[in-house]
Amino acid sequence: MLNSLLQPINDGVCALHDPSGLHVGNFKWVHGQWKFKAVGYGPAGQVMPGHGPLTDRHNSCFAQLDEATIRAQFFKD
Repeated sequence: MLNSLLQPINDGVCALHDPSGLHVGNFKWVHGQWKFKAVGYGPAGQVMPGHGPLTDRHNSCFAQLDEATIRAQFFKD
């Protein structure tokens, strides 16, 4: 069984972790859709919005959070 990539934070935010468990961003409910916000971390551990391994996916939108779709689009092997 696959590990869950999505971890709900609250009704309007869901954290996204890569298959190894690294936090790579958040989905935020904005104007009736889920918008991805990439997150990276600096050398001292500081959060760097819009950075990280999924920077090219920053601001991607989804009508619903479907883990299989997100896995296929964000983590192609």
